[in-house]
Amino acid sequence: MTELAPYQPSAAPAAYDPATLAVLAAMEQAAEEHLDAIRPENTKRGYANDWRLWEEFHGWLAERTGHQLPLTAVTKGTLVGFVVWLDTIKLAAPNSIDRRITGVTVTARAEGVEVPKAATEAARKALKPLLADPDRLARGRGKAPAATLQQLQQMADAAPASLTGIRDRALWLMAFGMAGRSSEVAALRTDGIGLVGKGLDVHVPSVKGLPARKVRVAYGKNPDTCPVRAWLTWKAAAGLTDGPAFRPISVHGQLGTDGLTASGCQEIISRSAERAGLAVRLTGHSMRSGFITTARQAGKREEKIRAQSGHAANSPVFWGYIQEADAWTDAASEDIGL
Repeated sequence: MTELAPYQPSAAPAAYDPATLAVLAAMEQAAEEHLDAIRPENTKRGYANDWRLWEEFHGWLAERTGHQLPLTAVTKGTLVGFVVWLDTIKLAAPNSIDRRITGVTVTARAEGVEVPKAATEAARKALKPLLADPDRLARGRGKAPAATLQQLQQMADAAPASLTGIRDRALWLMAFGMAGRSSEVAALRTDGIGLVGKGLDVHVPSVKGLPARKVRVAYGKNPDTCPVRAWLTWKAAAGLTDGPAFRPISVHGQLGTDGLTASGCQEIISRSAERAGLAVRLTGHSMRSGFITTARQAGKREEKIRAQSGHAANSPVFWGYIQEADAWTDAASEDIGL
């Protein structure tokens, strides 16, 4: 029997000549264009949203480190940090986080960024225990809890007397009082908040393509939860005259010059609720839905509430809040002789 000799590779191939390299590069480009052309539109939109979250994460990270990393820094550390941020700050469901990892990776590679395999493996390793948590898996299946006046009082009682505590209380009370989205609260300008006889005239800037609007935030009867007094106290303590209304504060108490991001505002609200020992986790949207529910229960007209929140007249979300607030108003089972 003839013995099989082990394979002996020939000499290493010569480096590709310029013409071959040009053809290969053209084929690579054609492949990317073809894959992009057959990719479903909803997938493309999803990847675009994933990348916007990646940008927001980098802004949040810059607030805490004092240094803005390039968006092309898709590394083991940044991807794992992205997973933790999505879980703890954005309260994203694990399956959603999994898709975000893919979206960021695909988008980065399409831009010519080399994403190490070790980075994506580490990100999914960080994700793995989240996929086994029933509470996390339930995220996204229901609305954020609406903040109540009692919860606002508890948060006010727990707020520290430091500059950070003064800012935090003013921020979430303003968010509640204006029925604002976190992105709108982040975009507020000091010179866009004017003191008038009955409270504050607040110019809410246009964000995410939504029209700008002016809202009225009235004085509250309770000094602890009055958004007007809280804003004036914060403005005086921080020495604000213009620029962003709400700004980061360093661990040493130094006030920043840039405005907080939307995620930064959400984090402050969630942290304040946690500090107060609330049984539910409030989010940025809790202030907005809480205002609508509370105002309706106080008898405010629908058109007035919509003008404050900026909802469209036919918004199913808005009418869902109204129905919830009216649930026990002349309930069908009430006073029927049972």
